Amino acid sequence: RKGTSCMKKLFVVVNLVMLAAILLLDIGYMTHGGLGLKAVTSLMFVVTGVINLVYCLKNKVNTRYPVWMVVALVTAMLGDVLLGINFYLGAAFFALGHVFYFLSYCTLIRFNRRDLLLSVCIFLISLGILLFVPVLRFDSALMQGVCIAYALVISFMVGKAVSNLTRERNAFTILVAVGSFFFYFSDFMLVLDRFGGVANTGYWCLSTYYPAQFLLAFSLFVYAGLKSGAGREK
Repeated sequence: RKGTSCMKKLFVVVNLVMLAAILLLDIGYMTHGGLGLKAVTSLMFVVTGVINLVYCLKNKVNTRYPVWMVVALVTAMLGDVLLGINFYLGAAFFALGHVFYFLSYCTLIRFNRRDLLLSVCIFLISLGILLFVPVLRFDSALMQGVCIAYALVISFMVGKAVSNLTRERNAFTILVAVGSFFFYFSDFMLVLDRFGGVANTGYWCLSTYYPAQFLLAFSLFVYAGLKSGAGREK
């Protein structure tokens, strides 16, 4: 038990170090820009996810959620890099990443009608923004269509996270829901920045995106603690 406690404290410290590094790199990227710095910053939340996957393995908990989450983090990182090279390719990888986030949430609680209802409601709000906010000016109908398709995918990700929270309220589900909402908010800011030219939205995008990714990567650590604690109670 003493060894388990020491290991937990070690992983807490490592996560705090990773959080500090991500925030510093995020500030650096917002200040200086550069695809290389963006790639390094994104790599850090993947490393955080892998570190916490190791913690899950050491605690011998079910790894379906952790594995899907790490896959999602890796895909999002690739989307980050590719977005700076080709918008359509980057958006495609991000959309795929959101599918993996959604699948990871479905390993916790099977997809149900409440998930569908919440996801559709969030998508309708997103669709209204993309179609009717007057400041948005898309380069083409194709670009607008890509954004609508992307909005559909991320709406289901957020809807599922919120739905899971309504069914099981604990530190883990709160963390996942907050991280998912920050992700959604960040993407909304990105749309306003890229297609609306709204002042300071680019900073709001980056200041919520990387914390969102850290929260989702850190959720693996909280998940392991929750599941290993439930196992000891049994």
